[in-house]
Amino acid sequence: MEFETVIYEVDNKIATITLNRPDNLNAFNAQMALDLKEVTDAAYEDSTIRCVILTGAGRGFSAGADLNEPIDTSSGPDAVEKGLLEGYKPIFMNIINMPKPVISAVNGPAAGIGFAFAMACDLTVMSEEAYLLSVFSNIGLVPDGGANWLLTKTVGYKLAYQMAIEAEKIPASRCLELGLANKVVPSEDLLTETKAWATKLAQRSPQALSQTKKIMRMADDSSYEEIFSVEAKIQNRLIGSPDNMEAVMAFFQKRPPKFQD
Repeated sequence: MEFETVIYEVDNKIATITLNRPDNLNAFNAQMALDLKEVTDAAYEDSTIRCVILTGAGRGFSAGADLNEPIDTSSGPDAVEKGLLEGYKPIFMNIINMPKPVISAVNGPAAGIGFAFAMACDLTVMSEEAYLLSVFSNIGLVPDGGANWLLTKTVGYKLAYQMAIEAEKIPASRCLELGLANKVVPSEDLLTETKAWATKLAQRSPQALSQTKKIMRMADDSSYEEIFSVEAKIQNRLIGSPDNMEAVMAFFQKRPPKFQD
């Protein structure tokens, strides 16, 4: 699959999606949104893919929206709202609902809606020089891409609000402290380390990874009692499944399990 603004590669059950407008710090234009929707559709639907990596080409992950691209007002006074709901929301929902882990590998800045994409992923690896930036208040806007929800859920209201309204860079080391990043690595090792982690995850039970993600994503908006019941229902379905039987046999035979797609 070839695209104008995104590179899509699949190797050893791992899909790597690279935002590819390096001369513009991978700023989002309309074409990139279309391309990213198509590749996330492909990764979502391909059951042979066990893990997905989202990263950016060149010096940064993404500078956010391309401010040099004029807003298409042909759809009326609600053009921005329509663009976010119809152009971007489906991509975010693909990442949130994808039945496999999605890892953001953040090199350099992840700003604006790029900040939201980095946070929407299930796991995040950042280079030592990388940073997150909710830049919106600097230009009189509010965070979008679901960033208000994502940031508040991760760091809590007071800190999230401070970060949003002050719009200061959040360096990788601070992101690690706050739980906005899982790992921080040297820049030259970013993709190598991320792919090594993805490879380890790809060797684990696909149903365990997908169903755990499903439950934990639900937990944000559910009570303890509701999640307990969901766990019980899913566990009942997974006990005795091929993945479960293979893992148990491998444990007793003292060998790595081999899970089927």
